[in-house]
Amino acid sequence: MFSKATLLIVAAAAAVSASPIAPRDATLVLPVTKHSKVTSISNIVARGQAVIDKINGGTSTGNADASSGGVTNEDVSYVAAVVIGGSSRSLIVDTGSSNTWCGASSKCEPTTTGKSTGKSVSVSYGSGSFSGTEYTDKVTFAGLTVAAQSIGAASTSTGFSGVDGIVGFGPVDLTSGTVSGTSTVPTFLDNLKSQGSISTEVLGVSFRPEAGSDTGDANGELTLGGTDTSKYSGALTYFPKLTTGTASAYWGISIASFTYGSTTLSTGASGIVDTGTTLIYIPSAAYTKFLSAAGGTTDSRSGLASFAKAPTSNFGIKFGSTTYTLTPSQYLIPTAQYANFGLASGKSYSWITNGGSSGVNTIIGQKFLEQYYSVFDTTNSRIGFATAV
Repeated sequence: MFSKATLLIVAAAAAVSASPIAPRDATLVLPVTKHSKVTSISNIVARGQAVIDKINGGTSTGNADASSGGVTNEDVSYVAAVVIGGSSRSLIVDTGSSNTWCGASSKCEPTTTGKSTGKSVSVSYGSGSFSGTEYTDKVTFAGLTVAAQSIGAASTSTGFSGVDGIVGFGPVDLTSGTVSGTSTVPTFLDNLKSQGSISTEVLGVSFRPEAGSDTGDANGELTLGGTDTSKYSGALTYFPKLTTGTASAYWGISIASFTYGSTTLSTGASGIVDTGTTLIYIPSAAYTKFLSAAGGTTDSRSGLASFAKAPTSNFGIKFGSTTYTLTPSQYLIPTAQYANFGLASGKSYSWITNGGSSGVNTIIGQKFLEQYYSVFDTTNSRIGFATAV
């Protein structure tokens, strides 16, 4: 329950619904621009696998001050309208990285409120990269403003289409070495906390599945500084963020087991929770047993797990002593979306895919987070989940 404002966007037309969060003085509306960006599903599979390679060292191309803002589901990513220096930018919401940057679609440069730092900036993602120069400028999202946020102005970028860049909500250590002459760069949330705009450094994330064949529903919400109790049912359960190992630089989490029905697919894994990755990646051993138990194969054209007959058992991921289940209707791609991805009719396909056999091999991506409300709590170094509504 909050005593200050929430910005809750439920449609691009900016319709506002009732919220359990009491307003500051008035309810503020943050418009969300719809985009339609659907790429080859095989490319989406490869993007996540490239992220895993990057993580493992490979190379590849309810609180008092909480405030919420809407995000748009692009099917392969969620995009938020973030105002940088007075100009609204469509930025991917990414807990798997921490820099905020723009310029992938249109030129990004300091405005009258901005100032160049003269430093270079470069970030390599598993599935893309950007490089350019750093400047500071006023950044506003969800009615909250940082007067001098570090911004990367991309002079070159690869792997981004239909968006302007990224707003990073990952741990600050991921910015290490990205800006010349700088150890780390405070994130937008870091700055909100340090200036007193939010009392606790917490990001609440509400994602929901697309309806039918839609590719641009405005059905997501980010809450900065707390959680929105209207977006989940039951209690939030928290798990410690990893403090050692490769995944600890990210929103890393320990996985106790993966199950299909009553079958244990594997036990013990390290993974990351990443809003910027579309699919759910699990260890190769678990994936192989999943295919065997569910009667599936890896489709050679799409790279997805495919089934001649739709699976009937639930898939489970266990954190600590709590198992989070996905029903077949939640982990199988809706037939209404087959055309978006170029998938052949007559069989079923899964959002669950192969994460590899070594190192960090699990990503809890968007398709899991559409079913479970998630909380990224920097203040208490923990990650929380509850059933999304």
